[in-house]
Amino acid sequence: MPSQNDNGKQGGPWGEGRRPGSDIEALVRQSQSRLKQILPGGGLRGAILLALLALAGLGAWTTYYTVPSDSVAVVQRFGKYLKEVPPGLHFKLPLGIDAATIVPVKRQLKMEFGFKTPGATNPYQSSRDGKRETEMVTGDLNAALVEWVVQYRISDPVKFLFEVREPSETLRYVSESVMREVVGDRTVDEVITIGRQEIETEALTKMQALSTKYTMGISIDQVQLKNINPPKPVQESFNEVNQAQQEKEKLINEARRDYNKVIPLAEGEKDQRIREADGYRLKRINEAEGDVARFSALFAEYSKAPEVTRRRIYIETLQDVMPGIRSKIIVDEQARSILPLLNVNPQKEVRP
Repeated sequence: MPSQNDNGKQGGPWGEGRRPGSDIEALVRQSQSRLKQILPGGGLRGAILLALLALAGLGAWTTYYTVPSDSVAVVQRFGKYLKEVPPGLHFKLPLGIDAATIVPVKRQLKMEFGFKTPGATNPYQSSRDGKRETEMVTGDLNAALVEWVVQYRISDPVKFLFEVREPSETLRYVSESVMREVVGDRTVDEVITIGRQEIETEALTKMQALSTKYTMGISIDQVQLKNINPPKPVQESFNEVNQAQQEKEKLINEARRDYNKVIPLAEGEKDQRIREADGYRLKRINEAEGDVARFSALFAEYSKAPEVTRRRIYIETLQDVMPGIRSKIIVDEQARSILPLLNVNPQKEVRP
């Protein structure tokens, strides 16, 4: 038989004859009894005192605030700008009299166009319609899908909060407008291949100029192009054209390599031949000038003493010629019929 408690009721599955929720009701009744002990007057007086205590607790809770190390706080009193406070623990007037807005001035923020990063906390980092942002027309009336990233910082928190309504969204519109203008001034080949760096530099300059003009309090650090592709219906054909252009560039580079290999060698050989010819020319000129000087000096001496000079020249000539002669035969001027009797060729044997 099921057991009964003191009140005569049967014990259920919760035990001791208590029904569900009896513990909560007992706790509420116990809290009410304690409150009556604290506020013995009860009634309206107790309610007012309780409201004052709650208001004091709420005021104490809203008096202090903490500014992170990468941010500053802009304080407003009744909606009017009051001051700008650095990182740390600070105090303000409670109950909405002073309002502190945290602005991350030292954090680098970014905006993505055409794609989304999972887990992004900034609601303006990625757009809802990325496909529309990326569809652009180039200067040669071709279509391209351009994805890019803008990295920026909040340089002036006061201007960022009060000068422009929704400055982050305004920056998205400015970035899209500038990128369409810059891409529209170039051909599709320049946008996809060689003109990326120029596009980034020009877009950065124009975006910064517009953000300064609109006093948004934003400093743009970098504009970086990501993926640039043609529309899907023509993507295969465009890839074939791109491959052909790359093959063309490859052949041009190979030809330039061969040119740089052969032409400098030919230039070097040409310079060597020219220097050799110049050296030979100078050698011949110097030798001729030396011969002329020697002949002039010899002619001057011959003019002074012809007989002596003639004999000296004869003797010097013999000194140069005689050492190279193997056999020497001295014949008297008056001798006759001697040459047939001599063996003037000693290297050849005389056979009977």
